[in-house]
Amino acid sequence: MKQLKDTKTMIIAALLTAFTCIATMVIQIPTPTLGYIHPGDSLVLLSGVILGPVAGGLAAGLGSMLADLLSGYVIYALPTFVIKALSGVLAGLMFRKLRNAGLHYTYPAVLAAGVVAECNVIFGYFINSIVQTMFLSGSYHTEALAAGLANAVTTLVPNSVQGIVGITIGLALFPILSQVPDIRIHIAATGKKAV
Repeated sequence: MKQLKDTKTMIIAALLTAFTCIATMVIQIPTPTLGYIHPGDSLVLLSGVILGPVAGGLAAGLGSMLADLLSGYVIYALPTFVIKALSGVLAGLMFRKLRNAGLHYTYPAVLAAGVVAECNVIFGYFINSIVQTMFLSGSYHTEALAAGLANAVTTLVPNSVQGIVGITIGLALFPILSQVPDIRIHIAATGKKAV
């Protein structure tokens, strides 16, 4: 029975990885920061909620990284993996914590998980922008830090918009996905322990 459960978890994780990649690649609205706004964050959130922090974080990180690699944003691939995997982990942990605290309404738990995950995305890409600007300039002096901060500030609005879109789509998809029996079982398990 455990082997069947592990196999189903792997299949759901693979599907969420693929869906995250596709959702990130299908609609890409370029931003002045050389990045793009996309609906893939909804699947990053749902990966953590459905699979829990470990498997959900891996699915979120791998799917997002694959989208960057396949879309030609190779310079962002590694930071994207780290940032989105951590977002999936945080979403899974927040969802589980709220469910364990006795929150019987799932939508507030999903919303809170989404807010935590998206704050991580905004902060993660803010820091990444500073580091990449300094690295690409080849300087680690005050001027490079100032340029990095100026560049990082420009990421705040696009990443915030992307976060709002991701949470909204995630909340819309959640009731649909939770109708699938195996996914409903995983969601219930995520509310009790790490999966």
